[in-house]
Amino acid sequence: MPLTSNPHANRLRLGRHSHAGAVYLLTAVVKDRQPYFQNFSTGRLLIAELRAAHDQARVNSLAWVVMPDHLHWLIQLEHGALPELMRRIKSNSARSINRQLGLSGRLWQDGYHDRALRREEDLRAVARYIVANPLRAGLVRRVGDYPLWDAVWV
Repeated sequence: MPLTSNPHANRLRLGRHSHAGAVYLLTAVVKDRQPYFQNFSTGRLLIAELRAAHDQARVNSLAWVVMPDHLHWLIQLEHGALPELMRRIKSNSARSINRQLGLSGRLWQDGYHDRALRREEDLRAVARYIVANPLRAGLVRRVGDYPLWDAVWV
């Protein structure tokens, strides 16, 4: 059994199912909560991976915010499975970010959190909650002042 920095990472996978057409709120956290995404250009490297998944029709990206040490991403899964999607996003972004920062090794914590949203949930309200994260964290006074977010309804 491989050693992991998060003893509960395997629990995150228990009961996880991916369904094409379903909407998910995904959260991934940087290893040791390092604030790599305080740097705008580093955050843009992660955003490029989110856009690639959208452009490749893996997801319909509805809203996202890249916080200094984590990501929130609201998607409709188009094809594939969540574990493969997140493995690809995390490994590709880690490779490009490590290259830019002159680092090597793991960038992301093991696992990720996902929550399937019910059809009756108000997706716009969830999206507003996601993009308001920088406000609640005290990083900006207005959402428009934070550069690392987007939503299809804007």
